[in-house]
Amino acid sequence: MDPITIAAIGMGVMFLLIVLQVPIGISMAVVGITGFGILAGFTPAVTIIGTECVSALGNVDLAVIPLFLLMGNFATASGISGDIYNLAYAFLGHRRGGLALSTIGGCGFFGAICGSSPATAATFGRVALPEMLKRGYSTSFATGCIAAGGTLGSMVPPSVIMIIFAVQAEEFIFDLFIGAIIPAVLEVLLYAIVITIYVRVRPAAGPAGPRASWSERFKTLWGSWAALIIGIAVIGGIYFGIFTVTQAASVGAAMSFVFVFFRGKLTWKVFWETLIETANSTAMIYIIIIGANILTYFITLTRMPDFLVTVISGLPVPNILILFILLVVYLVLGSIFDTVAAMLITLPFVLPLITRMGYHPVWWGIVNVAIIETGMITPPIGLNVFILHGVTKVPLSTIYRGTMPFVISDFVRVAILVLFPSLVLWLPSLR
Repeated sequence: MDPITIAAIGMGVMFLLIVLQVPIGISMAVVGITGFGILAGFTPAVTIIGTECVSALGNVDLAVIPLFLLMGNFATASGISGDIYNLAYAFLGHRRGGLALSTIGGCGFFGAICGSSPATAATFGRVALPEMLKRGYSTSFATGCIAAGGTLGSMVPPSVIMIIFAVQAEEFIFDLFIGAIIPAVLEVLLYAIVITIYVRVRPAAGPAGPRASWSERFKTLWGSWAALIIGIAVIGGIYFGIFTVTQAASVGAAMSFVFVFFRGKLTWKVFWETLIETANSTAMIYIIIIGANILTYFITLTRMPDFLVTVISGLPVPNILILFILLVVYLVLGSIFDTVAAMLITLPFVLPLITRMGYHPVWWGIVNVAIIETGMITPPIGLNVFILHGVTKVPLSTIYRGTMPFVISDFVRVAILVLFPSLVLWLPSLR
Protein backbone atom coordinates (compact mmCIF):
# COMPACT_ATOMS: atom_id res chain seq x y z
CA MET A 1 0.00 0.00 0.00
CA ASP A 2 1.17 3.52 -0.82
CA PRO A 3 2.70 5.30 2.24
CA ILE A 4 0.48 8.38 1.67
CA THR A 5 -2.60 6.14 1.80
CA ILE A 6 -1.33 4.52 5.00
CA ALA A 7 -0.80 7.96 6.51
CA ALA A 8 -4.33 9.04 5.56
CA ILE A 9 -5.81 5.88 7.06
CA GLY A 10 -3.70 6.39 10.19
CA MET A 11 -4.99 9.95 10.68
CA GLY A 12 -8.55 8.72 10.22
CA VAL A 13 -8.03 6.02 12.83
CA MET A 14 -6.50 8.56 15.20
CA PHE A 15 -9.52 10.88 15.02
CA LEU A 16 -11.82 7.88 15.43
CA LEU A 17 -9.99 6.90 18.62
CA ILE A 18 -10.29 10.47 19.89
CA VAL A 19 -14.04 10.46 19.18
CA LEU A 20 -14.24 7.19 21.14
CA GLN A 21 -12.68 9.14 24.06
CA VAL A 22 -9.29 7.47 23.99
CA PRO A 23 -6.83 10.04 25.45
CA ILE A 24 -5.37 12.17 22.67
CA GLY A 25 -1.73 11.40 23.51
CA ILE A 26 -2.44 7.66 23.57
CA SER A 27 -4.34 7.88 20.28
CA MET A 28 -1.39 9.57 18.57
CA ALA A 29 1.10 7.09 20.04
CA VAL A 30 -0.93 4.02 19.02
CA VAL A 31 -1.33 5.22 15.44
CA GLY A 32 2.32 6.31 15.28
CA ILE A 33 3.69 2.97 16.55
CA THR A 34 1.34 0.89 14.38
CA GLY A 35 1.98 2.93 11.24
CA PHE A 36 5.74 3.00 11.76
CA GLY A 37 5.69 -0.75 12.44
CA ILE A 38 3.84 -1.45 9.20
CA LEU A 39 6.32 0.59 7.18
CA ALA A 40 9.62 -0.13 8.94
CA GLY A 41 9.06 -3.07 11.28
CA PHE A 42 7.68 -3.32 14.81
CA THR A 43 11.02 -3.79 16.56
CA PRO A 44 12.24 -0.24 15.77
CA ALA A 45 8.68 1.01 16.33
CA VAL A 46 8.67 -0.28 19.90
CA THR A 47 12.14 1.19 20.44
CA ILE A 48 10.76 4.63 19.60
CA ILE A 49 8.53 4.49 22.70
CA GLY A 50 11.53 4.27 25.00
CA THR A 51 13.67 6.80 23.18
CA GLU A 52 10.88 9.40 23.00
CA CYS A 53 9.95 8.98 26.67
CA VAL A 54 13.59 9.46 27.69
CA SER A 55 13.99 12.38 25.29
CA ALA A 56 10.90 14.22 26.58
CA LEU A 57 11.60 13.59 30.26
CA GLY A 58 15.23 14.63 29.83
CA ASN A 59 14.46 17.80 27.88
CA VAL A 60 15.54 20.79 29.97
CA ASP A 61 13.33 23.18 28.01
CA LEU A 62 10.22 21.12 28.79
CA ALA A 63 11.17 21.08 32.48
CA VAL A 64 9.81 24.61 32.80
CA ILE A 65 6.26 23.32 32.26
CA PRO A 66 5.79 21.61 35.67
CA LEU A 67 7.60 24.51 37.34
CA PHE A 68 5.29 27.15 35.85
CA LEU A 69 2.26 24.98 36.62
CA LEU A 70 3.47 24.58 40.21
CA MET A 71 3.99 28.33 40.47
CA GLY A 72 0.46 29.01 39.25
CA ASN A 73 -1.11 26.45 41.57
CA PHE A 74 0.72 27.77 44.65
CA ALA A 75 -0.20 31.33 43.63
CA THR A 76 -3.85 30.33 43.45
CA ALA A 77 -3.68 28.57 46.83
CA SER A 78 -2.12 31.64 48.45
CA GLY A 79 -4.96 33.92 47.29
CA ILE A 80 -2.80 35.93 44.91
CA SER A 81 -5.51 35.76 42.23
CA GLY A 82 -7.87 37.59 44.59
CA ASP A 83 -5.21 40.23 45.31
CA ILE A 84 -4.73 40.85 41.59
CA TYR A 85 -8.47 41.19 41.04
CA ASN A 86 -8.90 43.59 43.96
CA LEU A 87 -6.03 45.73 42.68
CA ALA A 88 -7.54 46.02 39.21
CA TYR A 89 -10.98 46.78 40.68
CA ALA A 90 -9.63 49.54 42.94
CA PHE A 91 -8.38 51.47 39.91
CA LEU A 92 -11.09 50.62 37.34
CA GLY A 93 -14.20 49.57 39.25
CA HIS A 94 -15.76 53.05 39.39
CA ARG A 95 -16.20 53.15 35.61
CA ARG A 96 -19.19 51.74 33.77
CA GLY A 97 -18.02 48.26 32.86
CA GLY A 98 -15.09 48.82 35.21
CA LEU A 99 -15.50 45.46 36.88
CA ALA A 100 -15.28 43.78 33.46
CA LEU A 101 -12.15 45.80 32.67
CA SER A 102 -10.77 44.73 36.07
CA THR A 103 -11.46 41.10 35.18
CA ILE A 104 -9.59 41.39 31.86
CA GLY A 105 -6.68 43.16 33.57
CA GLY A 106 -6.62 40.63 36.39
CA CYS A 107 -6.70 37.71 33.94
CA GLY A 108 -3.77 39.22 32.04
CA PHE A 109 -1.72 39.69 35.20
CA PHE A 110 -2.61 36.26 36.58
CA GLY A 111 -1.94 34.69 33.18
CA ALA A 112 1.61 36.01 33.41
CA ILE A 113 2.00 34.09 36.65
CA CYS A 114 -0.07 31.03 35.77
CA GLY A 115 0.68 30.48 32.06
CA SER A 116 -2.48 28.43 31.46
CA SER A 117 -5.71 29.52 29.78
CA PRO A 118 -8.06 26.96 31.40
CA ALA A 119 -6.55 27.59 34.84
CA THR A 120 -7.02 31.36 34.45
CA ALA A 121 -10.66 30.95 33.38
CA ALA A 122 -11.40 28.54 36.24
CA THR A 123 -9.71 30.74 38.86
CA PHE A 124 -11.49 33.94 37.84
CA GLY A 125 -14.77 32.06 37.50
CA ARG A 126 -14.52 31.55 41.26
CA VAL A 127 -13.02 34.94 42.12
CA ALA A 128 -14.67 37.44 39.76
CA LEU A 129 -18.10 36.09 38.86
CA PRO A 130 -19.66 36.37 42.37
CA GLU A 131 -18.42 39.97 42.63
CA MET A 132 -19.74 40.90 39.19
CA LEU A 133 -23.17 39.37 39.79
CA LYS A 134 -23.38 40.99 43.23
CA ARG A 135 -22.84 44.40 41.61
CA GLY A 136 -25.58 43.95 39.04
CA TYR A 137 -23.68 42.71 35.99
CA SER A 138 -25.61 40.57 33.53
CA THR A 139 -24.69 36.90 33.74
CA SER A 140 -23.88 36.51 30.04
CA PHE A 141 -21.68 39.62 29.96
CA ALA A 142 -19.84 38.63 33.16
CA THR A 143 -19.15 35.04 32.10
CA GLY A 144 -18.19 36.17 28.58
CA CYS A 145 -15.56 38.51 30.05
CA ILE A 146 -14.13 35.75 32.24
CA ALA A 147 -14.03 33.13 29.46
CA ALA A 148 -12.37 35.59 27.07
CA GLY A 149 -10.01 36.90 29.74
CA GLY A 150 -8.93 33.33 30.41
CA THR A 151 -7.39 33.13 26.93
CA LEU A 152 -4.80 35.66 28.12
CA GLY A 153 -3.30 32.85 30.18
CA SER A 154 -1.85 31.41 26.98
CA MET A 155 -1.03 34.67 25.21
CA VAL A 156 0.66 36.59 28.04
CA PRO A 157 4.24 35.32 28.60
CA PRO A 158 5.39 33.09 30.16
CA SER A 159 3.00 30.72 28.40
CA VAL A 160 3.08 26.91 28.62
CA ILE A 161 1.75 26.46 25.08
CA MET A 162 4.42 28.78 23.68
CA ILE A 163 7.09 26.77 25.44
CA ILE A 164 5.76 23.59 23.84
CA PHE A 165 5.63 25.19 20.38
CA ALA A 166 9.16 26.54 20.72
CA VAL A 167 10.53 23.13 21.73
CA GLN A 168 8.70 21.25 18.98
CA ALA A 169 9.52 23.83 16.30
CA GLU A 170 13.15 24.15 17.53
CA GLU A 171 12.84 27.90 18.11
CA PHE A 172 14.09 29.92 21.08
CA ILE A 173 11.53 30.12 23.88
CA PHE A 174 12.60 33.69 24.61
CA ASP A 175 11.76 34.73 21.02
CA LEU A 176 8.22 33.42 21.43
CA PHE A 177 7.83 35.20 24.77
CA ILE A 178 9.09 38.56 23.60
CA GLY A 179 7.21 38.26 20.30
CA ALA A 180 3.95 37.77 22.20
CA ILE A 181 4.18 41.08 24.11
CA ILE A 182 2.60 43.32 21.45
CA PRO A 183 -0.11 40.75 20.50
CA ALA A 184 -0.98 40.35 24.20
CA VAL A 185 -1.26 44.12 24.66
CA LEU A 186 -3.36 44.28 21.49
CA GLU A 187 -5.68 41.59 22.85
CA VAL A 188 -6.20 43.49 26.12
CA LEU A 189 -6.87 46.75 24.25
CA LEU A 190 -9.39 45.16 21.90
CA TYR A 191 -11.17 43.49 24.81
CA ALA A 192 -11.30 46.87 26.57
CA ILE A 193 -12.84 48.43 23.45
CA VAL A 194 -15.44 45.64 23.28
CA ILE A 195 -16.37 46.19 26.93
CA THR A 196 -16.60 49.96 26.47
CA ILE A 197 -18.89 49.64 23.44
CA TYR A 198 -20.99 46.91 25.08
CA VAL A 199 -21.77 48.91 28.22
CA ARG A 200 -22.62 51.98 26.14
CA VAL A 201 -25.12 49.98 24.11
CA ARG A 202 -26.41 48.10 27.19
CA PRO A 203 -25.68 50.24 30.26
CA ALA A 204 -27.53 47.89 32.61
CA ALA A 205 -25.15 45.03 31.72
CA GLY A 206 -22.18 46.65 33.50
CA PRO A 207 -23.12 49.37 36.03
CA ALA A 208 -20.42 51.52 37.59
CA GLY A 209 -19.28 50.80 41.12
CA PRO A 210 -18.19 53.18 43.89
CA ARG A 211 -14.98 55.13 43.31
CA ALA A 212 -12.11 54.03 45.56
CA SER A 213 -10.13 56.79 47.23
CA TRP A 214 -6.41 57.08 46.54
CA SER A 215 -5.68 55.90 50.07
CA GLU A 216 -7.79 52.79 49.41
CA ARG A 217 -6.01 52.23 46.11
CA PHE A 218 -2.58 52.46 47.72
CA LYS A 219 -3.75 50.13 50.48
CA THR A 220 -4.91 47.61 47.87
CA LEU A 221 -1.64 48.06 45.99
CA TRP A 222 0.30 47.31 49.18
CA GLY A 223 -1.89 44.26 49.77
CA SER A 224 -0.97 42.98 46.30
CA TRP A 225 2.78 43.16 46.85
CA ALA A 226 3.19 39.38 46.66
CA ALA A 227 1.69 39.22 43.15
CA LEU A 228 3.74 42.21 42.03
CA ILE A 229 6.98 40.72 43.35
CA ILE A 230 6.39 37.37 41.64
CA GLY A 231 5.43 39.03 38.35
CA ILE A 232 8.42 41.39 38.39
CA ALA A 233 10.86 38.67 39.46
CA VAL A 234 9.76 36.11 36.86
CA ILE A 235 8.96 38.29 33.85
CA GLY A 236 11.58 40.97 34.56
CA GLY A 237 14.20 38.33 35.30
CA ILE A 238 13.61 36.70 31.90
CA TYR A 239 13.54 39.88 29.82
CA PHE A 240 16.53 41.53 31.50
CA GLY A 241 18.66 38.40 31.19
CA ILE A 242 18.97 37.78 34.93
CA PHE A 243 17.45 34.29 34.66
CA THR A 244 17.04 31.73 31.97
CA VAL A 245 13.42 30.68 31.43
CA THR A 246 13.99 27.52 33.48
CA GLN A 247 15.62 29.44 36.32
CA ALA A 248 12.80 32.00 36.29
CA ALA A 249 10.22 29.21 36.56
CA SER A 250 12.12 27.73 39.52
CA VAL A 251 12.32 31.11 41.25
CA GLY A 252 8.60 31.74 40.65
CA ALA A 253 7.60 28.34 42.02
CA ALA A 254 9.78 28.82 45.11
CA MET A 255 8.42 32.34 45.73
CA SER A 256 4.81 31.16 45.38
CA PHE A 257 5.50 28.38 47.90
CA VAL A 258 7.00 30.89 50.35
CA PHE A 259 3.95 33.16 50.08
CA VAL A 260 1.57 30.25 50.70
CA PHE A 261 3.59 29.37 53.79
CA PHE A 262 3.84 32.84 55.29
CA ARG A 263 0.17 33.59 54.64
CA GLY A 264 -0.71 30.62 56.80
CA LYS A 265 -2.51 28.76 54.00
CA LEU A 266 -0.05 25.89 53.63
CA THR A 267 -1.73 22.84 55.13
CA TRP A 268 -0.81 19.28 54.28
CA LYS A 269 -4.07 19.02 52.31
CA VAL A 270 -3.30 22.14 50.26
CA PHE A 271 0.29 21.00 49.72
CA TRP A 272 -0.62 17.55 48.44
CA GLU A 273 -3.57 18.77 46.37
CA THR A 274 -1.29 21.33 44.70
CA LEU A 275 1.35 18.70 43.93
CA ILE A 276 -1.26 16.23 42.64
CA GLU A 277 -2.92 18.84 40.41
CA THR A 278 0.47 19.89 39.04
CA ALA A 279 1.48 16.26 38.45
CA ASN A 280 -1.81 15.47 36.68
CA SER A 281 -1.51 18.48 34.36
CA THR A 282 2.17 17.78 33.68
CA ALA A 283 1.52 14.11 32.93
CA MET A 284 -1.27 15.01 30.51
CA ILE A 285 0.95 17.46 28.64
CA TYR A 286 3.93 15.09 28.52
CA ILE A 287 1.78 12.21 27.25
CA ILE A 288 0.46 14.43 24.45
CA ILE A 289 4.00 15.59 23.58
CA ILE A 290 5.39 12.04 23.56
CA GLY A 291 2.42 10.80 21.52
CA ALA A 292 2.87 13.66 19.04
CA ASN A 293 6.59 12.90 18.66
CA ILE A 294 5.88 9.22 17.99
CA LEU A 295 3.21 10.19 15.46
CA THR A 296 5.73 12.53 13.81
CA TYR A 297 8.11 9.60 13.16
CA PHE A 298 5.33 7.77 11.31
CA ILE A 299 4.15 10.83 9.37
CA THR A 300 7.71 11.77 8.40
CA LEU A 301 8.39 8.22 7.18
CA THR A 302 5.36 8.39 4.88
CA ARG A 303 6.61 11.75 3.50
CA MET A 304 3.06 13.07 3.78
CA PRO A 305 4.21 16.57 4.90
CA ASP A 306 6.35 16.91 1.76
CA PHE A 307 3.45 15.64 -0.35
CA LEU A 308 1.01 18.13 1.17
CA VAL A 309 3.47 21.02 0.87
CA THR A 310 4.04 20.22 -2.80
CA VAL A 311 0.33 19.86 -3.57
CA ILE A 312 -0.81 22.95 -1.67
CA SER A 313 2.10 25.09 -2.90
CA GLY A 314 1.19 24.14 -6.45
CA LEU A 315 -2.40 25.33 -6.14
CA PRO A 316 -3.16 28.40 -8.28
CA VAL A 317 -4.21 30.45 -5.24
CA PRO A 318 -2.36 33.13 -3.24
CA ASN A 319 -0.64 32.21 0.01
CA ILE A 320 -3.01 34.41 1.98
CA LEU A 321 -5.94 32.20 0.94
CA ILE A 322 -4.09 29.07 2.07
CA LEU A 323 -3.34 30.82 5.35
CA PHE A 324 -7.02 31.73 5.74
CA ILE A 325 -8.04 28.09 5.28
CA LEU A 326 -5.49 27.01 7.90
CA LEU A 327 -6.84 29.59 10.35
CA VAL A 328 -10.39 28.32 9.87
CA VAL A 329 -9.21 24.75 10.48
CA TYR A 330 -7.42 25.81 13.68
CA LEU A 331 -10.48 27.72 14.85
CA VAL A 332 -12.49 24.49 14.56
CA LEU A 333 -9.76 22.42 16.21
CA GLY A 334 -9.46 24.95 19.03
CA SER A 335 -13.18 24.69 19.71
CA ILE A 336 -12.96 20.91 19.97
CA PHE A 337 -9.54 20.01 21.36
CA ASP A 338 -7.25 21.20 24.12
CA THR A 339 -4.81 23.89 22.92
CA VAL A 340 -1.76 21.62 23.21
CA ALA A 341 -3.45 18.80 21.34
CA ALA A 342 -4.79 21.04 18.56
CA MET A 343 -1.31 22.41 17.96
CA LEU A 344 0.71 19.20 18.20
CA ILE A 345 -1.60 17.06 16.08
CA THR A 346 -1.10 19.39 13.12
CA LEU A 347 2.43 20.74 13.62
CA PRO A 348 4.22 18.07 11.50
CA PHE A 349 2.04 18.99 8.49
CA VAL A 350 1.55 22.71 8.91
CA LEU A 351 4.95 24.07 9.98
CA PRO A 352 6.78 22.89 6.81
CA LEU A 353 4.02 24.50 4.75
CA ILE A 354 4.25 27.77 6.67
CA THR A 355 8.02 28.01 6.23
CA ARG A 356 7.74 27.00 2.56
CA MET A 357 5.36 29.94 2.01
CA GLY A 358 7.97 32.26 3.51
CA TYR A 359 6.40 32.95 6.91
CA HIS A 360 8.53 33.05 10.07
CA PRO A 361 7.99 30.17 12.55
CA VAL A 362 7.92 32.57 15.54
CA TRP A 363 5.21 34.65 13.87
CA TRP A 364 3.22 31.51 13.10
CA GLY A 365 3.58 30.28 16.69
CA ILE A 366 1.96 33.47 18.03
CA VAL A 367 -0.79 33.49 15.38
CA ASN A 368 -1.37 29.79 15.97
CA VAL A 369 -1.85 30.33 19.71
CA ALA A 370 -4.14 33.31 19.04
CA ILE A 371 -6.51 31.47 16.71
CA ILE A 372 -6.61 28.28 18.80
CA GLU A 373 -7.39 30.34 21.91
CA THR A 374 -10.22 32.00 19.97
CA GLY A 375 -11.57 28.52 19.37
CA MET A 376 -11.56 27.93 23.13
CA ILE A 377 -14.43 30.44 23.53
CA THR A 378 -16.22 29.53 20.27
CA PRO A 379 -19.19 27.14 19.87
CA PRO A 380 -19.87 24.23 19.62
CA ILE A 381 -17.52 23.33 22.47
CA GLY A 382 -14.83 25.80 23.52
CA LEU A 383 -12.80 24.42 26.42
CA ASN A 384 -12.82 27.66 28.44
CA VAL A 385 -16.60 27.84 28.17
CA PHE A 386 -16.99 24.27 29.42
CA ILE A 387 -14.57 24.87 32.27
CA LEU A 388 -16.42 28.03 33.30
CA HIS A 389 -19.72 26.16 33.06
CA GLY A 390 -18.34 23.45 35.34
CA VAL A 391 -17.10 25.98 37.89
CA THR A 392 -20.13 28.31 37.91
CA LYS A 393 -23.03 26.10 36.70
CA VAL A 394 -24.10 28.93 34.38
CA PRO A 395 -25.88 27.50 31.26
CA LEU A 396 -23.62 27.09 28.23
CA SER A 397 -25.92 29.13 26.01
CA THR A 398 -25.65 32.09 28.39
CA ILE A 399 -21.84 31.96 28.36
CA TYR A 400 -21.72 31.64 24.56
CA ARG A 401 -23.87 34.77 24.19
CA GLY A 402 -21.40 36.65 26.34
CA THR A 403 -18.32 35.45 24.47
CA MET A 404 -19.46 36.36 20.95
CA PRO A 405 -18.38 40.06 21.05
CA PHE A 406 -14.95 38.92 22.24
CA VAL A 407 -14.76 36.28 19.49
CA ILE A 408 -15.33 39.06 16.93
CA SER A 409 -12.54 41.14 18.50
CA ASP A 410 -10.28 38.07 18.34
CA PHE A 411 -10.97 37.78 14.61
CA VAL A 412 -9.92 41.42 14.24
CA ARG A 413 -6.75 40.77 16.26
CA VAL A 414 -5.75 37.73 14.19
CA ALA A 415 -6.39 39.68 10.99
CA ILE A 416 -4.13 42.50 12.23
CA LEU A 417 -1.34 40.04 13.11
CA VAL A 418 -1.63 38.39 9.70
CA LEU A 419 -1.58 41.69 7.82
CA PHE A 420 1.22 43.18 9.94
CA PRO A 421 3.68 40.38 10.90
CA SER A 422 6.14 43.00 12.19
CA LEU A 423 3.93 43.40 15.28
CA VAL A 424 5.20 39.95 16.29
CA LEU A 425 8.70 39.97 14.81
CA TRP A 426 9.87 43.48 15.67
CA LEU A 427 10.80 42.88 19.32
CA PRO A 428 12.59 39.53 18.67
CA SER A 429 14.60 41.23 15.91
CA LEU A 430 16.02 43.68 18.48
CA ARG A 431 17.52 40.88 20.58
